[in-house]
Amino acid sequence: MKALSRIYVVLMLIFMYAPIFALIVFSFTDSPVFGKWTGFSLDLYRNIFNGEVPDLTATVWSTAVIAICVMILSVLLGTSAAIGLYNLRYPSLLRKAISFTNSVPLINPDIITAISLFLLYVFLGVSRGMVTVIISQTVLCTPFVMMCVLPMFKQMDKDLFSAAIDLGASTFQAIWHVILPQLRPGIVSGALLTIALSIDDFAVTLFNRGNDGLETLSTYIYSDAQRGGLTPEIRPLFTMIVVVAVIALIIVNIYSSRREKLRKKIFG
Repeated sequence: MKALSRIYVVLMLIFMYAPIFALIVFSFTDSPVFGKWTGFSLDLYRNIFNGEVPDLTATVWSTAVIAICVMILSVLLGTSAAIGLYNLRYPSLLRKAISFTNSVPLINPDIITAISLFLLYVFLGVSRGMVTVIISQTVLCTPFVMMCVLPMFKQMDKDLFSAAIDLGASTFQAIWHVILPQLRPGIVSGALLTIALSIDDFAVTLFNRGNDGLETLSTYIYSDAQRGGLTPEIRPLFTMIVVVAVIALIIVNIYSSRREKLRKKIFG
């Protein structure tokens, strides 16, 4: 039984990671056809950095700008909402109701959010473009930040905030120097998740980007596939994204591990 479990785990890992591994391998050949090896080459990487595919370069920049803006807004709104919800001076039933309301967007299909926001912009007569995409993705991502930050309060000493106030700190100083450092792991997790969701988002972006030619990676790939194939430079681009994601994950895990060891050393 143990052997079967191990085989099952190995097969699942192969199933999940084999496509990514293949993408990385074939990013080092200049063949326009995926899966056809024509010899080791870094030409596709050079094409990206030399701007040989201007449409893709513009798409990468717009995707990065949108992701950074959405991350900043979502972290600010989600963290503020989590702090406010935790300190809500109302019956627990109301707090549970608000928490439940925040959970609805997490399980709500993206297409419903996309169409709802699209109809809202049409009703209000708002011109769609990068601003509406940023707002729409922020609406999509903020609940995920709250989901990452709220559990951090369970590990926090409730008396620290009051102690800081009693010692003369203002409310802002107490939040900045006492609350936020303890929420940092959840905030960082929420920020990374928000960037991933923003880059990955398709439905919300497609419905709310307007007709000015704005493209993100997801919509660019969709349009590219509709034309009969994928631009070869997408392979090295996605390889670099995977590498950055893995490095970020390693850094976060090392930081969390060191923080937990320090916490155990201090508090026992």
